[in-house]
Amino acid sequence: MAKELLKIENLNVIYKTDMETVYAVNGIDLSINEQETLGLVGETGAGKTSTALAILRLLPDRTAHVTDGKIYFEGQDVAEMDDATLRAMRGGKISMIFQDPMTSLNPVITVGRQIAEALVLHNTEGKTKEQIEDRVEEILELVGIPASRKNDYPHQFSGGMKQRVVIAIALSCNPKLLIADEPTTALDVTIQAQVLAMMNELKEKLKTSLLMITHDMGIIAQTCEKVGVMYAGEIIEYGSVEDLFEGKYHHPYTEGLFNSIPNIEETRDRLEQIDGLMPDPTNLPKGCKFNPRCKKCMEICKEKEPPVYQEGQHRIKCHLYGGMNQ
Repeated sequence: MAKELLKIENLNVIYKTDMETVYAVNGIDLSINEQETLGLVGETGAGKTSTALAILRLLPDRTAHVTDGKIYFEGQDVAEMDDATLRAMRGGKISMIFQDPMTSLNPVITVGRQIAEALVLHNTEGKTKEQIEDRVEEILELVGIPASRKNDYPHQFSGGMKQRVVIAIALSCNPKLLIADEPTTALDVTIQAQVLAMMNELKEKLKTSLLMITHDMGIIAQTCEKVGVMYAGEIIEYGSVEDLFEGKYHHPYTEGLFNSIPNIEETRDRLEQIDGLMPDPTNLPKGCKFNPRCKKCMEICKEKEPPVYQEGQHRIKCHLYGGMNQ
């Protein structure tokens, strides 16, 4: 049986200013086992990145607050970690690939030195300078970049190559969990496919767990084993990729995401769209958060927040599925 690596229980995150309070994450539960890939999918503003930042305790100190919930990594409460333990975890045991490779790299430092910085910071095995340089060359080759380019600067690389460098930095210390926050957003389709294939290959080779954050259902299908659909800071559907793509039950929001995907076997003049916009996170709707945009909305949806219904490992937060086990 796979060992649980990360567990999140009832996580709530708000951003508070003098003017208003943004309810970014609202009571989510999820877990990731060793060598498992979990996808978080949803529109911009769903709370995906805030969840990832909360795992690493990288939320901005002045405005962001975890108001409730627990995050456990290898059974240890992240909120209770001291500074030394936290520094050892960041980059050493959990690494994160941020959204934009163009701004993730320092323009005045060579890519080899930027990879070496992570290795020096987490040099628990007492590696020599020569061994660290060898590891820099090894990890560059691993992500498909010639080791001879370690002394080049970021501006000498294309967007796809920069993303490979960012992935190399994240994987340099062989982390147990890799968080990829929309790692292919800034890339064209061809390079996106290459980067995803490379990430899948490295995940298998290094036996790393992966939290893939994206708004693209195609990426979920290619990379993930389990998936959580996020909307307005909540996980409204959760299950295996097979349940999500082939199951008989779907949340109306998930159906909307599927209907907005191009299908080469169908001839449609226009793709379907989900009407409306993500709700204002400072003033979330009463009842189901999706009810203002839902084509199947009932009166109960406007008044009462839906419970979570479950069949096997497939969970849906929607009043339509009262026949499922609660």
